[in-house]
Amino acid sequence: MPIVAHNDLPSLQRLKAAGTTIVLPAERALSQYIRELHIGLLNMMPDAALEATERQFFRLIGESNPIAQFYVHPFTLDAIPRGDKAAAHIARYYETFAQVREQGLDALIITGANVTGEDLSKEPFWGPLSEAIDWAWGNVTTTLLSCLATHAVLHFRYGQPRARQPAKRWGVFSHRVLDKRHPLVGDVNTRFDVPHSRWNDVSRAQFEAAGLRVLVASEEVGVHLATSHDGLRMVFFQGHPEYDTISLLKEYKRDALLAARGLLPGYPPFPDNYLPAHERAILLEWRERVSNTPAGQSPPEFPEALVARNLDNTWHDTAEAVIGNWMGSMYQVTHRDRKKPFMDGVNPDDPLGIYS
Repeated sequence: MPIVAHNDLPSLQRLKAAGTTIVLPAERALSQYIRELHIGLLNMMPDAALEATERQFFRLIGESNPIAQFYVHPFTLDAIPRGDKAAAHIARYYETFAQVREQGLDALIITGANVTGEDLSKEPFWGPLSEAIDWAWGNVTTTLLSCLATHAVLHFRYGQPRARQPAKRWGVFSHRVLDKRHPLVGDVNTRFDVPHSRWNDVSRAQFEAAGLRVLVASEEVGVHLATSHDGLRMVFFQGHPEYDTISLLKEYKRDALLAARGLLPGYPPFPDNYLPAHERAILLEWRERVSNTPAGQSPPEFPEALVARNLDNTWHDTAEAVIGNWMGSMYQVTHRDRKKPFMDGVNPDDPLGIYS
C-alpha cells in the first residue's frame, strides 16, 4: 500500500514523480481492513543530506508492505545546528517531538548523524536523543536505529561504547544471515550486500555482551543487523541499506573536492567493492588533471555523471525485503490505537513468539 501524503513535503512529490505510489488523504483506502500505520522519522542528518535521507527511508517504507497505508512523520532535534535553508524546511514540513509524542507512533526510525568527536555523550544532541530513545522504548512497538543511532543506543542503554577504527570502513560488503529463524530475515538471501560508511565500530562481542541478538554480520566489517533481546523493540543497523546507488559516490565526491582544495591531507581511498575498474580510472584521471591545474585556473569538474551511469546496486532488493519484514512484524503486535504498543496477551519479552 502507498504512503499517504498528509502534508506537502517536497520529498513526497519527488518520490511520486520517480514512481513511488503516493496518495492524498482523500484517496486512501476506506476499507476498515486497511490499517493506517504511523511511522516516525527522527532525521538527525546534516543539512546537505537531510532531504536525501527523507527520500531514502520514505522509499523503503512505501515499498515495504501490501496490507497497510503509511503516514510518515518526520521530526528532528532542536539541539542539532542548522543553516537557514534547512531550518526553514524543518519549520515548514517537520513535526516537533512533542507533537509526535502526543499523537503516538506505531514504529520509529532514527537516522545517523554527523558528529564532531569520538565521545557521543559530549554531542549537543545526546540529551534530547536519549530522551527520545527512552520514550520510544516504552511507547513505540519497534524502533529501527541506523548507524550512529545504533552506536548511541549501545553506549547510552547498554554501556558498550563504539571504538575508532584504523581506517574508514566504507564500500559495499557481503553479509551472511546468522539466525535464519527470525522473521526480519525471512525469505531473504542468506548472503547479501550492504553498504557501510563509518570510522567507528561496535563489535559482535559487544552486541552479544549487551544481550542483543545478532542476525546478520560480515567477516570484513562486522555486525550489520541485530535486535534487542525480545527480537523486535529495538532493531539495529550498523550499515546503510537505505543508501541510493550513488550515495557512496557522493560521499567520495565531497571528500575528493575537499582534498582538491587542500582542505584534507589527501584524496580518500575508493569505497571497497563499489567502483568498476573503468570508473576508478576516470577518477584517477580527474585527480591527475586537478593536480596539474595551473594556479588561478578553475579545476576540472568532478565527473559524477560519467561515473554514476555504470554503478550497480546490489543491496536495495534485500533492504526492501527486510524493511517489509520489519513492518509485517510490527503489524502483528501493534494495537489499532497506536498509543498502546502491544496487544493484550503478547509477551513483551518475546512478542513474535520465536524465543519462547
